[in-house]
Amino acid sequence: MWGRAAAALLPGLLLAAALTGLLAWLPPGPWPQMLVVSLISFVPLWMLAALWAFSFRTTLRAWLTLGGAAAVAFALLGLLRLSGAVH
Repeated sequence: MWGRAAAALLPGLLLAAALTGLLAWLPPGPWPQMLVVSLISFVPLWMLAALWAFSFRTTLRAWLTLGGAAAVAFALLGLLRLSGAVH
């Protein structure tokens, strides 16, 4: 129980932050126009990640899945920046 709660807090927070960044960068146009929308969506995304953490049977699976999803999302952010799609 406590391990899944910690997974909801730490990797869930990172996953929500990365998804917020993707939400700001992926739509066409300058990203500052999407800044308020993406910041408003941060808390609901974090709560969804927290709910997702409690859907796993084991603590290890929750940590690995949420951490892996956060790593993939941050890798996508890095690829977007390296490709020059965002400034």
